[in-house]
Amino acid sequence: MFRRTFWFSTGVAAGVWATTKVNRKLRQLTPESLAATAANKALQTGQRLKDRAVGFALDVRDNMAQREAELEDALGIHENPELPAPRRYAAIEADRSDSGTPKHIETLFSSQAKHSYNRNEDH
Repeated sequence: MFRRTFWFSTGVAAGVWATTKVNRKLRQLTPESLAATAANKALQTGQRLKDRAVGFALDVRDNMAQREAELEDALGIHENPELPAPRRYAAIEADRSDSGTPKHIETLFSSQAKHSYNRNEDH
């Protein structure tokens, strides 16, 4: 009698355990759960890449400063020289008319006003 009760209880426990495992796995395989898992993994990967990139940038900056110090020592430069003022170049020499518009632009538009360039016009 006790032997049958033991095996019956063991079977019931195994059935409950298997049903719970299967239901848990089915919940993990739903589209919503898969999407949430993928989003979490993507966020974690992005954070890891960001951390590595920041670490790499800091290493590069430190090594750059160290190399600049070595070069300054080798060249005998110990203070920052005064930099010359930046040069300014005019893209177009603008002789402005009374209206404030550059003359070459006024000339361009005034010549268009004198001549018709309508392609649909009969000649």
